[in-house]
Amino acid sequence: MALALLLGLFAGCIIIGIPVAFSMGIAAAVVFFYEGFPLLITFQRITSGITVFSLLAIPFFIFAGELMLHGGIAIRLVRFASALVGHVRGGLASVNIFSSMLFGGISGSAVADISALGSILIPVMKEKGYRGDYAVNVTVTSSIAGVVIPPSHNMIIFTVAAGGGISISKLFLAGVVPGILMCFCLAVAAYVVALRHNYPAEAFPGWRAVLVSAAAAIPGLVTAIIIVGGVLSGVFTVTESGAFGAIYALALTVLVYRSLSWEAFKTAVVNSVRTTAMVMILIGCASAFGYLLALYQVPELLSRSLLAISENPIMILLMINLMLLMLGMIMDMAALILICTPIFLPIANEVGMDSIQFGIMMLMNLGLGLCTPPVGACLFVGCAVGKVPIEDTLKSIWPFYLAILAALIAVTFVPAISMTLPGLVDL
Repeated sequence: MALALLLGLFAGCIIIGIPVAFSMGIAAAVVFFYEGFPLLITFQRITSGITVFSLLAIPFFIFAGELMLHGGIAIRLVRFASALVGHVRGGLASVNIFSSMLFGGISGSAVADISALGSILIPVMKEKGYRGDYAVNVTVTSSIAGVVIPPSHNMIIFTVAAGGGISISKLFLAGVVPGILMCFCLAVAAYVVALRHNYPAEAFPGWRAVLVSAAAAIPGLVTAIIIVGGVLSGVFTVTESGAFGAIYALALTVLVYRSLSWEAFKTAVVNSVRTTAMVMILIGCASAFGYLLALYQVPELLSRSLLAISENPIMILLMINLMLLMLGMIMDMAALILICTPIFLPIANEVGMDSIQFGIMMLMNLGLGLCTPPVGACLFVGCAVGKVPIEDTLKSIWPFYLAILAALIAVTFVPAISMTLPGLVDL
């Protein structure tokens, strides 16, 4: 009865439009009261969820990404990508995808990727004769590279949800190849669609222009190198790397590029504080909610249910993927990481999947959810930036969904894709 009350209240709050974090908090508080626990327990569970040292890295990651977004880094990356891959058929689509791969690795945020690159590239693609829905489709689907390619604050949330026993350094390394693979699959899909619609290719500007644009873009890319390299080398902890990355991003945009105005800096600070507050509230409320799920043995019940359907590892992993995809369509990514990791990770481990591989699989799954209705934040932002109706976008986005699904299936069933790089380094 208590479990039904917990899940029913949570679903009811979501349906009437209450934010996910508060929906979990309300459901947990009511069930604690129903069970006769002191309400103080609710707040203890919430505060214990956010008093984790590794979570200190999240505001630094977010702040560094905001500085990159408002400090003129995006346009330099676009120029570099345009010089390097713009001559391919449908060249601006390849530029869009390659820029997302670079910028996503700096900002770690899919929405920031769309806001920065979409506002630059979508109008240009329309001007060059590309259909608006095609421009939005490429921008939206390639933006989720920032979820998988390190540094990503969602990876830190996953390690916390998994109990803290997973190396963040290895998880960072594990995301590199899957992220590149996903972008490659999207580039193939974009090229095929470009051939079908006879979209133009840009003229190759020459290797001198490539080198000049690369020289302008490299200082921005160093931000990701500082964050990821500092962690992998053991020089910094994750939190320290995030702090140094934010300091470097601030110095770069103010002293070197001189493109960060005072107003833009204030906007970056306010956005960082707002996003960090949302993430921390979500983690705290999910901690209380997850405590009750564990108390009522939901992970064990679901594990037995899946194993009762089939003991075939392939079928079980396909069912987990399907559940994550369906949940990703209706809930926020961070909330699902916190809720689903304790439930599905033990099942994946039981059928032989490594925790790090599962983490990358989950991030790719839920990243796809950011591009799907009815709650796809990236889809909404991309359509707003591109001024294209969502219904027009959905009619032609399916080749890009198929590309992401192809990469997801490969990561799910070929462990080497995500596990080779972590296996080469003793961390």
